[in-house]
Amino acid sequence: MHVPDGFINAPVSAAAGVVAAGAVAVSLRGARRELDERTAPLAGLVAAFIFAVQMLNFPVAAGTSGHLLGGALAAILVGPFTGVLCVSVVLLMQGILFADGGLTALGVNITVMGVVTTVVGYAVFRGLVKVLPKKRRSVTVSAFAAALLSVPAAAAAFTLVYAVGGTTDVPIGQVLTAMVGVHVLIGIGEATITALTVGAVIAVRPDLVYGARGLTAPLKLRVNGELVDAPAAEPVPVAARSPRKLLLAGLVTSLLLAGFVSFYASANPDGLEKVAADKGIDAKTEDHAAADSPLADYGVQGITDTRLSGGLAGVIGVGFTVVAGTGIFWAVRRRRTGDTSPASISDIPENA
Repeated sequence: MHVPDGFINAPVSAAAGVVAAGAVAVSLRGARRELDERTAPLAGLVAAFIFAVQMLNFPVAAGTSGHLLGGALAAILVGPFTGVLCVSVVLLMQGILFADGGLTALGVNITVMGVVTTVVGYAVFRGLVKVLPKKRRSVTVSAFAAALLSVPAAAAAFTLVYAVGGTTDVPIGQVLTAMVGVHVLIGIGEATITALTVGAVIAVRPDLVYGARGLTAPLKLRVNGELVDAPAAEPVPVAARSPRKLLLAGLVTSLLLAGFVSFYASANPDGLEKVAADKGIDAKTEDHAAADSPLADYGVQGITDTRLSGGLAGVIGVGFTVVAGTGIFWAVRRRRTGDTSPASISDIPENA
């Protein structure tokens, strides 16, 4: 659903940029409460994983493909504020390095693909986990439903933006029907990927899943015929619960997906590209400002072997994304540490 330059006029693109900038600013503040010394590097990995999986277009209908958007997945794994930042980092890397998604449309893409999917996905997720039994399976089921609904919500949001600032005169009702229809199918793929990923992380490190915090039901023991809460287990030191193995496994998986599996992705146009071609909303598409980038179109300039070029571009993209994302999230984490540092001696009252 990467909107290219030329789909949306300049005033609406600028307004969307303001909305996106505001959302990122709010998310930077909110992420301080979500990130700690263990989840900051995990957030960088989540961004890299989303980048990698977005390269894996899967067929959804005749001549149409789809790919992960990732907002619901990021929100569930690392929190809604951090989730917006994860998707924003991915979109920024894709737009600048790979000429994927227009630069003037970056605000539209962050708003639609980052903010809408994250907000809708996490709202659905939280609503479901509150009413379902407090079990790991409930988290996975909730993640599936959240991701499923987040994709057509993003499609509807794009249609609304296009209704206000579209550069071609197309019946909006037809665009809405086509966009939501195909993205419901894409949502099934998104939901499957999200549920499998969340389930895999919960299986090995449930303590690192933001959306699963506080959802574990206390262990019950039967004493004299009555159920009572079991004594709390001794806390495990943070050092003993290092996420290093999970981070390494996630990074290797991301590199394999982007560097190897992406070669087998569907070559069909994605949902937005297909609807745009069918309905004529791409009539004024503009060339990308980064079209001459050495990595444009997910290939390395100068390498003629398609498999090697695409795989190397994917590996480079994962590398840039994980470094940029981890750097940003560590900076946010350090800012939180500074804001919550103990008061200096001069600030402590003498009678304290």
